[in-house]
Amino acid sequence: MERPGDVRAAIRRGEWTAPTAGLATGFVQANLVALPAADAFDFLRFCVANPKPCPVLDVTDPGSVEPAQLAPGADLRTDLPRYRVHRHGELVNETTDARAVWREDFVAFLLGCSFTFERALLAAGLPVRHLEAGVNVPMFRTATACTPAGRFSGPLVVSMRPMTPAQAIRATQVTTRYAAVHGAPVHVGDPGELGIADLGAPDYGDPVEIRAGEVPVFWACGVTPQAVAAASRPELMVTHAPGHMFVTDVPDETLAAL
Repeated sequence: MERPGDVRAAIRRGEWTAPTAGLATGFVQANLVALPAADAFDFLRFCVANPKPCPVLDVTDPGSVEPAQLAPGADLRTDLPRYRVHRHGELVNETTDARAVWREDFVAFLLGCSFTFERALLAAGLPVRHLEAGVNVPMFRTATACTPAGRFSGPLVVSMRPMTPAQAIRATQVTTRYAAVHGAPVHVGDPGELGIADLGAPDYGDPVEIRAGEVPVFWACGVTPQAVAAASRPELMVTHAPGHMFVTDVPDETLAAL
């Protein structure tokens, strides 16, 4: 499935419930955070204070389920493969349809996702190991604290792709152009410097092989708000399940030009 509308339609029909890496290549993918309007301004402040993990692509009006700027006609309650429901910081449910928990006062945030720039990595001859292995990208909570804003605070989450040092340099050059979907890596090399104890045990997603001569390359990740929810305990937050993104109609090169 290469057309975003076809991907969203298949998801809405329940025909695709897996991670979205590699789908609709050439188009922007986005993380989802939806929460009551009473918390929306504080969360927007949090995103502005932490643009690497939370690059804002769109914010809906309260009650709107259509991301009209990114995918006219789409429905944020049904068009992601899998959702997570967080109440007072606890993950209480995972579902393929968010209509039952969606509130009329919800404000939805769409945040840039690093799946977007994987096409550019592949075009540059760089490895994307989770695509090779057919698994979800490994993601890790770090010991690095995000900048607090209002009621929101918590740790940075990163995604990881192993590469040789030379490939990591090239990957930095490639992804720097994509600031709206996390941009350049935040760390290359020793995971201990981020407080990550075991690369074989990601907090989200799946482990991948790190081959001889390779080092881990870490990008800021849009799962960060889910770790922040656990730390900050808002009344209610609905998010994408890690790796299960919203596919937009926006070509990736549009963002690369920003």
